[in-house]
Amino acid sequence: MSDSQSASILQLRIRRFKRIKRGYWSFWILLLTYLTTFFLPFLISNRAIVVYYEGSYYFPSTRSYLNQTFGYHKWLGLFEDRVYSPKDFGQESVSVRANYRELQQQFESAGSDNYVIMPPIPYSPTEQFLKGEEQPPNPPSAKHWLGTDDSGRDVLTRLVYGFRISITFAVLVTTASYLFGTVIGAALGYYGRWVDLAGQRIVEIISGIPFLYTVIILSSMLKPSFLLLVGIIAAFGWMGITYYIRGEFYREKAKDYVAAAIATGESGTTIMLRHILPNALTPLIAFAPFALVANILTLVALDFLGFGLPAPTPSWGELTGQGREYVQQGEWHLTVLPLLAMFFTLQLIVVIGEAVREAFDPKVFSRLR
Repeated sequence: MSDSQSASILQLRIRRFKRIKRGYWSFWILLLTYLTTFFLPFLISNRAIVVYYEGSYYFPSTRSYLNQTFGYHKWLGLFEDRVYSPKDFGQESVSVRANYRELQQQFESAGSDNYVIMPPIPYSPTEQFLKGEEQPPNPPSAKHWLGTDDSGRDVLTRLVYGFRISITFAVLVTTASYLFGTVIGAALGYYGRWVDLAGQRIVEIISGIPFLYTVIILSSMLKPSFLLLVGIIAAFGWMGITYYIRGEFYREKAKDYVAAAIATGESGTTIMLRHILPNALTPLIAFAPFALVANILTLVALDFLGFGLPAPTPSWGELTGQGREYVQQGEWHLTVLPLLAMFFTLQLIVVIGEAVREAFDPKVFSRLR
């Protein structure tokens, strides 16, 4: 018996996905890029990686939460939200936080043994550069490689942090909506009858609620936040996958292996989770990359319209909105750069989605073969 004959359907599909090189390499590029963004305090930050002062070592980057926008949560963050004051390093300042770029220059000019190691891009996504600068927004320069926005913040820094926020947002929304949609669709498809009839009517009613109006109303009543937007969009995003899972369960429960499981006395929950669900995941996996694209575009659109994440959260949509306001002044970088970031990110996800859909094509690998 050959390896292809002894391998499971899932293994065959994974092998086929690996052979689709454009999707396989796009997956690794996107995954590694996203994982790299969790080390942004060591790559793009206005806090030093290491400070050596008077015989002692300090590590400002490891005493700060990964993303200041979200605030510190023990169940989210890797680092504590603690900072060093200027007095810790002998700086004469009333600022709450030490200015590590100035501290680095101060140590270098003094010629002492003290030193500061800064990240390659020593800027914060919320830091404003207004002193000694021209009126923002400013075009790309040697100091700010991709320019600054209308508040004097570094565009490159905001694009990179915006990438992490967009991907994290899309993953959380897709996961939450697909989990809920799978549970509802499985119940409708397996139990059928009045459960399916009543459930379908409820799904249709919820589908008729206007999404944008709901977001506008909630934004006016509540302060928008990352988790609030995740919850709102997930509450509207589960209906689509419900129909597919419902259809898969209707088809699978009519097969002999389900009848055999019922005959052996297994419970309905066990049959749904252990027997039917593994055979009904194809639409879930095939549509997930395209759901990520849709959720990223939803966040960008809400930020563009002003109903998304609160300022000064790094956002591609917010930068694009600035570009619309300054397009006549020739500030092309505020429009072109976020659109390019979105284009390449979404292109990678779409290519992955096409490869996954081709690899999971039931016409190629089927239980009937």
